[in-house]
Amino acid sequence: MARPSNIKSSFIKTPSPFFTFLPVSPFTSLLNKFPSLRIHRPYYSSRPRSYLFVFFLLILLSLLGLSLLRLVSVSQDPSPSFLTLLSPPPSHPPFASPSSNNHEPVVLSRSATMPLPAHPVSGNATAEEAEFWAQPDGEGYRPFLGGLNQQKIQIVDAVVIARILEAALVVPVLAVDQIWEDESEFSEIFDVDHFKRTLQADVRVVSSLPSTHLGSKPTINTQMPDNLNRGGVLILSGMYSKLSKNLPLDLQKLRCKVAFHALRFVSPIQKLGDKFARILWIKGPYIALHLRLEKDVWVRSGCLTGLGPEHDDIIRKIRKSQPKLLTERLNMTNTQRRLAGLCPLNALQVARLIKALGVPRTAQVYRAGGEPFGGAQALQGLVEEFPNVVTKEMLAREGDLSPYINRSSAMAALDYIVSLRSDVFLPSHGGNMGSAMQGHRAYLGHRKFVKPNHRGIVGLLEDTSISEAEFSSIMKKMHRRHQGQPEKRTNERSSSRGVTAYPVPECMCRHGNRSLLRS
Repeated sequence: MARPSNIKSSFIKTPSPFFTFLPVSPFTSLLNKFPSLRIHRPYYSSRPRSYLFVFFLLILLSLLGLSLLRLVSVSQDPSPSFLTLLSPPPSHPPFASPSSNNHEPVVLSRSATMPLPAHPVSGNATAEEAEFWAQPDGEGYRPFLGGLNQQKIQIVDAVVIARILEAALVVPVLAVDQIWEDESEFSEIFDVDHFKRTLQADVRVVSSLPSTHLGSKPTINTQMPDNLNRGGVLILSGMYSKLSKNLPLDLQKLRCKVAFHALRFVSPIQKLGDKFARILWIKGPYIALHLRLEKDVWVRSGCLTGLGPEHDDIIRKIRKSQPKLLTERLNMTNTQRRLAGLCPLNALQVARLIKALGVPRTAQVYRAGGEPFGGAQALQGLVEEFPNVVTKEMLAREGDLSPYINRSSAMAALDYIVSLRSDVFLPSHGGNMGSAMQGHRAYLGHRKFVKPNHRGIVGLLEDTSISEAEFSSIMKKMHRRHQGQPEKRTNERSSSRGVTAYPVPECMCRHGNRSLLRS
């Protein structure tokens, strides 16, 4: 069936309207593929027996086509087109889920990560502590698909683009980061076989270009393509956030399927991350903090470290030598960025915030993130207030982390797993990790996720006239509706909200005595 030539591009360049696609049946596909089988009425009307013979032959071929479609997800033409993705390396790779037998079909209801049970509030906890550890009301929302960062978004969108262009997808290649110089391959972080099996009904995924395409001259795009010629090879480079946030429902659900089901860590990383999470969980509830205090964060954000002139000068020199790394607004001073809430909260600010929200001094605090720029000095404010701060390095036994030395992607994956399993998660800065964790925790049942109000916090932190009790009261009121409660993506801000950060309502609906939500 011919389709209007502008349909594919309409999904990509602007927020698209809702399209309904009419699937091509195996019967029609066979007619299109074999012109000799097309019906010519004058011929059949004059030969009834031939008509019956061809009619039954077509039925037989249709049944054969149906059986083949169970085994092959995408029609394998002699010269299919291929889509490859060159994505920046992850600073915090996605999600994990239980391992499964490579020969078993993927069941979506079992392929998403299952969170550790929430801890019951102990009898000796104060009312303030009990309120903090309490989970938000999920309002009955559950995934109905059957389930981080820049890498996650690009991989998710690459699958969707391949679906729109009806192209096969080559397993993504991760570029070497300019800061961390991590050369990890996709297969070293994610389970490639699981990725292929989970998406086999949606997109054909291949590990590499076939020999028939090795001589093809690839087209390298930094903009969304309108189409892809049969037999062609298209390389997507620097496609971050180019795909519209608003797509038809089936493509939105595909995004969730990729993010929360298809992208699964390889077994060694997953098992080690689960081990760290259980060490903490057995001792009681714990909060995971993602502190964005690494050198690259200060370089990219355009903010000062607050650690003194010596450290600030180092950041300025790196930023001056590599100006393209600066990602925030170029025409703003450091003070303007900070007051606008664009700078990461430092360790002291995070400590004051979580203390004000009710975290007890004895709480287990897991610190996710890389080595902070400034070392122990950068963490001093947090450690002094909460002595039970731990990291993956502190939880690991001798040799546990040896395979991942100088591999920031694998280290970030471990942080992701432990953070996803935590009772409460709080990021010191927005970014891709925070967005990925927000959506993933929502998808798993709206586990508590505290989203700091950066703009509101900074001014109050600098106001020395406010008492600790008053500051605590203000912080609790300010964050009451920002703790992971269900929040619809489809509102006036839907053009800037991704479905993998706000899975309600496209990927989740209400169950039980709650009304079914589909909008």
